[in-house]
Amino acid sequence: MIAIIGCGNPTRGDDGIGPEVIRSLAKRDCAAYAGVRLLDAGTDGMSVMFAARGCRTLVLIDACRTGAEPGAVFEVPGAELTQQYQPSMNLHDFRWEHALFAGQKIYGEQFPADVTVFLVEAATLDFGVELSPHAQRGAAIVADRIAALVRSRCFPEQHVTSPI
Repeated sequence: MIAIIGCGNPTRGDDGIGPEVIRSLAKRDCAAYAGVRLLDAGTDGMSVMFAARGCRTLVLIDACRTGAEPGAVFEVPGAELTQQYQPSMNLHDFRWEHALFAGQKIYGEQFPADVTVFLVEAATLDFGVELSPHAQRGAAIVADRIAALVRSRCFPEQHVTSPI
C-alpha cells in the first residue's frame, strides 16, 4: 500500500500546494491503482499518522519557506525531517513531521520506513485560495514525479531497464 498525503491550508495561498497535488493525482490513472491511497490531510498531523499505518510507502507533499526561489521543489527522505513532538499553543501543534516520529514509535513495523517528502517553496502564504504561478509549476512537477513513482511501484516490470 502506498499512502500519498497532501498537507497544507488551501485558504492560505501557496500553503494549499499539498491538497492541490492530491486533486491533480485524483484525476490521473494512478488514483485508480489498487494499493494507492490519496488523502488531503489539511493541517491535521494526526490524520497523517493514522493514514500511513499499514502502508509500505508514504509520500507527503507540503509547502515550505526556506528562502529558495518560489516554486523550487525539494524531494527529501522522511527520516531527515522527522521531529519529536513538542507541545505548543497554536493551530499547527501536531504536524506531519511529528506524525512521522510518533507513528514510528507507536506503530513500529506497521509504520512505513519508506517515506519521501516533497516540499515546494511558497511565494505567498497570504489569505487566498489560489496558488501563485510559481507554486502551480511546482505542483505540476511534484504530481508528475509522484505519478511516475506510483507507476514504478505498482508496475515494476514495466520500469526495468535492459542491460547495455
